[in-house]
Amino acid sequence: MNQDNSPLGSTMRPLAPWLQNQLENLLKQRGHALLLAGPSGLGQFELAVALASAWLCEQPNAQGACNNCGSCHAVKVHTHADLCVLLPETLALASGWPLDEKTQDDLDGKKRKPSKEIKVDAAREAVSFTQFTRARGTTKVILVFPAERMNAITANTLLKTLEEPPGAVKFILATEAAHLLLPTVRSRCLTHIMVWPGFDQALTWLEGETAFVNAATQHLPPALLTLLQRAGGRPADVLPWLEGRQMTEEAQRWQDLPKAMFRGDASALNNMSPGMAVDALQKLCHDLLTVRVGASPRFYSPANLAAIPISSADQGYKSLSDWSKDLTCIAHTVDHPYNPGLLLEALASRAKAALSKL
Repeated sequence: MNQDNSPLGSTMRPLAPWLQNQLENLLKQRGHALLLAGPSGLGQFELAVALASAWLCEQPNAQGACNNCGSCHAVKVHTHADLCVLLPETLALASGWPLDEKTQDDLDGKKRKPSKEIKVDAAREAVSFTQFTRARGTTKVILVFPAERMNAITANTLLKTLEEPPGAVKFILATEAAHLLLPTVRSRCLTHIMVWPGFDQALTWLEGETAFVNAATQHLPPALLTLLQRAGGRPADVLPWLEGRQMTEEAQRWQDLPKAMFRGDASALNNMSPGMAVDALQKLCHDLLTVRVGASPRFYSPANLAAIPISSADQGYKSLSDWSKDLTCIAHTVDHPYNPGLLLEALASRAKAALSKL
């Protein structure tokens, strides 16, 4: 999942092999609007930027953009005049993509907080963008991410242009929740389902992305395995943690979380935002329910879950089911301006109450 307080994946980093294969296949497709759909952590934004770069490149090839021309450089430094990127203001600020002058002035002057949605004003700017003369080549590109952050008004503002763009305008909509998009938006796009890499393939790629592999044995750090498991096998979600000690400490905190929640220790959640804490507890609840019915856990190793005794009694199953429903309800309102410390303490207390009945 892309957190609004974390940068998006670097557009300078070479594409992962499974993304490169998808890029080459998409470049063979026809149509003016693509919808890249899949859960978070599969590289939708990175693939979208690579695709836009290839479409705008002065010397493209079958593998994508040349990465050497002036157009490719302009994309990398976020200044290409023929590329319009629609992001929520929170993501744009975190990742260095520019906002329009008025919006930047409002935020700098603290007249309002940055929006977590793609605002209708940005969509109107995108429609106007399609009317301008092209600055470089023969194509203009509008990239929208995460597309599900468009509300109905914003989406409908883009709809007519999405259906019949003027001139050589191409759209890339990338989403982590395609079911939240308006059916009218989905119907006007060629949908591409993101490829989920194999666990071993993802591990091998992450090994190359970190400089902290054991130099003597060339073995993967154990922490990397834990973090990929934490991310449910989605490698892009692991990238923010690939910083030496942070990677090791984050992996250890994840391994210790089941035992800490069994004790009701809220300090184990202190390094997380409320949204991240709810997500972590949902993963713990999922794995405990999975083990309860005799299947293998997905986000934790069996050794980590062994700290929580799981009986075969029906009461234990009901407790986990009720806890899962409770967490789902909390997830719907977790972005409200609650006191973070009190919310984390409440989450730990409810976890302890649910786990004590197993």
